[in-house]
Amino acid sequence: MTDLPRLTADRITTAVSRLFMERGAACIREFTVRTGRRVDLMVLGDKRDITIIEVKSSRQDFTREILPGPDRCGIIITDGFDCHIVRDAPAMKLAAARRTHLVTRMAQKAMRRLEGVVQAAGDSPPTRAEPGSTGE
Repeated sequence: MTDLPRLTADRITTAVSRLFMERGAACIREFTVRTGRRVDLMVLGDKRDITIIEVKSSRQDFTREILPGPDRCGIIITDGFDCHIVRDAPAMKLAAARRTHLVTRMAQKAMRRLEGVVQAAGDSPPTRAEPGSTGE
């Protein structure tokens, strides 16, 4: 028997996030969409394509018919390190105004989280040197 780390929802989310980030996308965890539903991971691609990832990790998740069909979702499997896309998700169009609103909300949420981390750590971002100064 090996001492592999337990495959938790957090490890799955991290592995899937890494998959998308290696492809040039940005990710945000625990994001609430307009309907009030919380999604595990939102992915913003370099062409402003948006992907919603729902993580399923418990035995109960796989013994119920909870996943929509192939016309609504794709499937990614992971061992917590590597990921394999079993089925690509179909592309669905979003109205331009809705996409812009969603991207803005994602950016604001990510910026708030980042600033919260910076403030909690007591760090301050590097300041820009004034023109003509040596920066010291």
